Amino acid sequence: MKLTKESRKLSKDLLRASFTNGLLDADKVKRVTDLVIESKPRNYIGVLKGFARLIRLEAAKRHAVIESATALDDGQKTQISATIRAKYGADVTTDFKTNAALLGGLRIQVGSHVLDASVRGRLDQLEIDLAA
Repeated sequence: MKLTKESRKLSKDLLRASFTNGLLDADKVKRVTDLVIESKPRNYIGVLKGFARLIRLEAAKRHAVIESATALDDGQKTQISATIRAKYGADVTTDFKTNAALLGGLRIQVGSHVLDASVRGRLDQLEIDLAA
């Protein structure tokens, strides 16, 4: 079911009400959700689904997934984490994964932002450029 314009607007308003000092506050999210369930506005199930989607997207902005072809040592992990926190904020969490398909380099994803500095990414881009 598609959300109406009113439902989308209400979902965004609920998201804005869920922040404290620029950070998503879990207690406020729960209170806002409980308030919507109690008041049951029109299409409140859709409003809550839209709100949950916005919460997921906001949480993804605060989580970085770093993929490398080989395992990184602790010093490299610390340096990469510090660089990401300097760019995206101090509250960003990091998750390091090993992906041998990358062949070399790093692939970093923070929310919808992707930095692909891997050999596999460069080969894929070269293939696209040669096909055109």
